[in-house]
Amino acid sequence: MARSLEQLQKQYNKKAAAMRMGGGPRGPRISGGGKMKNARGTIARMLGYLKPYRFRLVAVVICMLCSTVTGLFGSYMLGPIINKLTAFVSPDKKYDMSAMEKIAEKIIAVFTGPIGENATRSDLMGYIVSVISILAVIYAVGIISNFLQARLMLSISQGSIQTIRNDLFTKLQRLPVRYFDQNPTGEIMSRFTNDIDNIDVMINNSLTSLFSGAIQLVGTFVFMITTNWVLTMITVVFIPIFALGGGAIAKVSSKYYSGQQAALGAVNGYTEETVTGQKVVKVFNHEQICIDEFDALNDDMRDKQFRAQFWGGVMGPIMGNTSQISYAVTIGVGGILMIFGKLSAGALTIFANYSRQFSMPINMLSQQTSTLFAALAGAERVFEVMDTAPEAPDSPDAVEEPIQGEVVLNDVTFGYVPEKTVLKHISLYAHPGQKIAFVGSTGAGKTTVTNLLNRFYDIDQGEITIDGRSIKDYKRDFLRENIAMVLQDTHLFTGTVKENIRYGRLDATDEEIVAAAKTASAHSFIMRLENGYDTVLEGDGANLSQGQRQLLNIARAAVSKAPILVLDEATSSVDTRTERHIEHGMDRLMKNRTTFVIAHRLSTVRNSNAIMVLENGEIIERGDHDQLLEMKGRYYELYTGVKELD
Repeated sequence: MARSLEQLQKQYNKKAAAMRMGGGPRGPRISGGGKMKNARGTIARMLGYLKPYRFRLVAVVICMLCSTVTGLFGSYMLGPIINKLTAFVSPDKKYDMSAMEKIAEKIIAVFTGPIGENATRSDLMGYIVSVISILAVIYAVGIISNFLQARLMLSISQGSIQTIRNDLFTKLQRLPVRYFDQNPTGEIMSRFTNDIDNIDVMINNSLTSLFSGAIQLVGTFVFMITTNWVLTMITVVFIPIFALGGGAIAKVSSKYYSGQQAALGAVNGYTEETVTGQKVVKVFNHEQICIDEFDALNDDMRDKQFRAQFWGGVMGPIMGNTSQISYAVTIGVGGILMIFGKLSAGALTIFANYSRQFSMPINMLSQQTSTLFAALAGAERVFEVMDTAPEAPDSPDAVEEPIQGEVVLNDVTFGYVPEKTVLKHISLYAHPGQKIAFVGSTGAGKTTVTNLLNRFYDIDQGEITIDGRSIKDYKRDFLRENIAMVLQDTHLFTGTVKENIRYGRLDATDEEIVAAAKTASAHSFIMRLENGYDTVLEGDGANLSQGQRQLLNIARAAVSKAPILVLDEATSSVDTRTERHIEHGMDRLMKNRTTFVIAHRLSTVRNSNAIMVLENGEIIERGDHDQLLEMKGRYYELYTGVKELD
């Protein structure tokens, strides 16, 4: 039965993560969403990424000014031409000329010479050709300015995005394991793709539109007021209509963009999880349920995207039609002024052009609303990750002392969430070179012990020491360098077999890598690969069997010189024959290392120095294999099959 939309949102929404209620780090998720929390702070932080490029931004503004002025003044140069043509056709009609018209006429006269009222048709043709040549030069300067502006802005946007992406990835490396347990992989990936892409579009396009729109708005107003102040006031009257209309639409649309981004993250999270678990989906014939659940999430995203895009897109047409009304009124009044000789034909023509241009920046800015809100919503999600508390810093007195492997857990109590205790007053010790095994039912807390040993999580009560020193007194990186792990869930990186084994110790030689592979019984199958140790693995080693992937995982641990070794179900994915080979290799691997083994196959723990039987977070039995069998308790039940594992 497919889950409801509410359940899916709870489980896959970006704020849905919470801790698993016992037995491990995942748990019931809490729904979230809503409006942007701090738009002003988000904008300030985004502008902070532009600060290193402030000189380029100054150059961009200069190019914008040059482009705007050349465009506006180029239009103004048409005024004298129209006036000359009007005077040639109707020499008796006189019009008042504005100050800017007189300036433009004087500039043209510098290149063409004065043209009187008795100019011939030939003189007028030469005049027009000269003005067109001047206009060509003016517009060429504008084109060059636009090119430089676009080139500079592209470098600014790409540099800023590169820094944001680096900061986000760097922060992810410093976040605790708890964060990745709480948040779906697809949701985290959406920060790097959709959210950062939206920021990129905003910086490269919207920011440019904001700057150039503001400059063009001011420049157009200056040219309009110098042409005719009456018509300018009529145009300005419509500004409050633009502002009120745009503000009302923006207020409605802004609340939908955060919901759109959250819904997108939920779809990404569900898609990533379903694709990763596709084999499980097919084994249990779960395809139709997955289709139904994805359809519910996709419908929800469609609805939210529709509302966001509708209100973002409706602003342009509304503002555009409002500007047409302003244009019509302005031209009507201008025509009346022209009839009474208060406005020249050239002035009315260029003012009509400026009146349309005056609304263009407002329309352009309004059309960027959807991009701006999408970018702000995405930026807030990115900064939310950056603001997540990282792993607790090392204490100033943290040390890097050689570790022998004496491990002691003293009265350790821990829970992933306060209301659910996973480990209860656990005490044990392991001398250097000893092998300690943990067995018990699923969810008993076995893996949790190893998570605490690596300081993936910090304990609530008690103390864990290595060589008599609390693990909190060691530098965290140094501590983890001295603990090698073989996890049940293998992960191989894109690269060669050799590089994947060397991941355990980056300075390992090729000879040490081969020796580690032989220890893990992986050498023989590696040599049968197409290029041996230089075979490139992709897709998490998709071209290898699960058992082969686990052997490489074991070889990775074998190449490490860590004195402490953790094996979490290390042989769970291999067959019995391979398991025997691994056991021999493990005996060599574990020699002189303190080893903690978690296993359901009890045959792999028989030779342990001590076996801890955990149930409900407590050690209920301890001893070696023979001692526990003699006790005929829980271990006896598990080993003999008198009572199966839960």
